[in-house]
Amino acid sequence: MIIGVPKEIKRDEYRVAMLPVGVEELIARGHTVLVETDAGLGSGLPNDEYVEVGAELVASPDELFARADMIVKVKEPQAEEYPRIRSGQTIFTYFHFAADLELTNAMLQSGATCVAYETLRDAHGRLPLLTPMSEVAGRMSIQEGAKYLERPQMGRGILLGGVPGVAPAHITILGGGIVGANAAKVAAGFQADVAILDINMDRLRYLDDVMPPNVNVLYSDRHVIREQLRLADLVIGSVLIPGAKAPVLVDREGLKLMKPGSVIIDVCIDQGGCLETSRPTTHSDPTYVEEDVVHYCVTNMPGAVGRTSTFALCNVTLPWAIQIAQQGLVAAAGASQPIASAVNIHDGQVTNRAVAETFDMPYKPLFGEATPS
Repeated sequence: MIIGVPKEIKRDEYRVAMLPVGVEELIARGHTVLVETDAGLGSGLPNDEYVEVGAELVASPDELFARADMIVKVKEPQAEEYPRIRSGQTIFTYFHFAADLELTNAMLQSGATCVAYETLRDAHGRLPLLTPMSEVAGRMSIQEGAKYLERPQMGRGILLGGVPGVAPAHITILGGGIVGANAAKVAAGFQADVAILDINMDRLRYLDDVMPPNVNVLYSDRHVIREQLRLADLVIGSVLIPGAKAPVLVDREGLKLMKPGSVIIDVCIDQGGCLETSRPTTHSDPTYVEEDVVHYCVTNMPGAVGRTSTFALCNVTLPWAIQIAQQGLVAAAGASQPIASAVNIHDGQVTNRAVAETFDMPYKPLFGEATPS
């Protein structure tokens, strides 16, 4: 198989989808790997490190997409990449289809098979290709929140940990999954006053066991959310329904309960965001203010720490890329339920139920009969 690794072109995206060791492993198995020139520079991986292990450098993305049987990326294809994607090609990347109808339609029309990192579910029900980036985003959310609480950034002028004689910041985390737990660990280290909200009592009991004393776990309902919004200096949105659009937990009226200059970091923005007022932003222009509350809604948070994120991501994606390359997509999906669960679009059909339901489209399981919308 010919595998292509293009340079990421989303704004402020510095990750690359394959390490040199990944190239070496694929080539050792008889595959050809094309790497776009300078694809790894944002992660501190120069071209010669790829050439030394046998990659073929390709200067033109048009040539790379035209030759490759499988494209391995980090972020969803951008509009200028749509025409390069062809029928029968496999695209292995983060897609987050439920937040982007235009992307969904473009991939359906392309005829390509779209294998989404974020819906690959292992035998234990975990999301192993989403987990490392959730860890990064969760930890980043607190350092970004700390920065934007500073007064020059339009924040309240709050130090997360306070000082002797002055109370620390109150941080509310909506969702106790991977993002929320990692955010809480970092926030606790700052000596902030932290509350994690979730609707899964088993998860709350676990978090209560492992978190330090300055982290409180609360069952999430609309009354508790409102109470927390009144208290919060910083809110982290970290809820996830795999493959589906994030639920809106904070409407505009709820936002008005927050103190002027408080900050919201909506990590769910890749899946549409969990606030009514959330809209995608970039690292170059990360924030805006609604109802006197600073909103940070960057859609590729881990891209800012490209080297850490690239190594963390490639550690977990490579075994699956090898399996697809060795067997071909359909055979690999037939032999591996995790790979089958990652196939969101195949042969012009939506093969992920959550995506189909989001857009009221027909749903056709990869190995089964179509279900009308």
